[in-house]
Amino acid sequence: MPTDGPVGGGRLVLVATPIGHLGDLSPRAVDELRAAAAVVCEDTRRTGRLLVHAGVPHKRLLVANEHTEASCAAEVRRLLDGGATVAVVTDAGTPGISDPGERLVRAALDGGHRVEAVPGASALLAALVVSGLPTARFVMEGFLPRSGAERGRRLADVAGEHRTVVLYEAPHRLARTLADLAGACGADRTVAVCRELTKMHEETWRGALGDAIARAAAADPIGEHVIVLAGAPEAAEASDDEMRRALADARAAGRTGRDAVAEVAAAFSAPRRRVYELDVARARDARGG
Repeated sequence: MPTDGPVGGGRLVLVATPIGHLGDLSPRAVDELRAAAAVVCEDTRRTGRLLVHAGVPHKRLLVANEHTEASCAAEVRRLLDGGATVAVVTDAGTPGISDPGERLVRAALDGGHRVEAVPGASALLAALVVSGLPTARFVMEGFLPRSGAERGRRLADVAGEHRTVVLYEAPHRLARTLADLAGACGADRTVAVCRELTKMHEETWRGALGDAIARAAAADPIGEHVIVLAGAPEAAEASDDEMRRALADARAAGRTGRDAVAEVAAAFSAPRRRVYELDVARARDARGG
């Protein structure tokens, strides 16, 4: 049931952690980790090292990954119901973005508890702003499905997307994903391929998808990658004359008036009303007035 605000005593805090450079851990993040009764993480060893670096040892750690997040959410809910503060981190970056966190947030909200975020490092935003591609409007696709019809559907969606698209990919799947993107979008679509962001060997390569494929095939990619893809170019608006000719061709092929209008409107991504008015004018002109 919706509520006007938190009614429970617990607090869930999503804490962004460094994506490579430990200096990116904010003082507020350290304070929240220190105050938490438990820290939810993906990997206890990795998070344990981060906590030691931050001077926050001996913290109870709960594991939430793609296999355990649902069961972990129940324990988090129990802690929140008892009035505890629970922090959530992932191996790197902001929890809930292509990483565990979404179910934990839902469980906390369902229990009427407060949910807060400590902003910080994000591979998504870091790659986007250095890509050189438009940033005013963008879409986050995350990881594509590895295979099957759903992968094909998502690739088709990406190919037709006019906003800048951000994807994540593992190094051993990079070459294949770049090839699939080129197949769907064309080899000349502009792309930025970012790896090892904020680390010593950080690298951003910019160019055409076709060249990116050749580059990935020539070397063994290392580190997690962020792919920033230029949006599909906006199609030039069709002229009235072009649509009149298409209407005439459709009618000559035996289409009814309604079918001809629907077909031409779909082909040119034009409003049906506009195409209908053109068809009426075309028919009037054909009758000589």
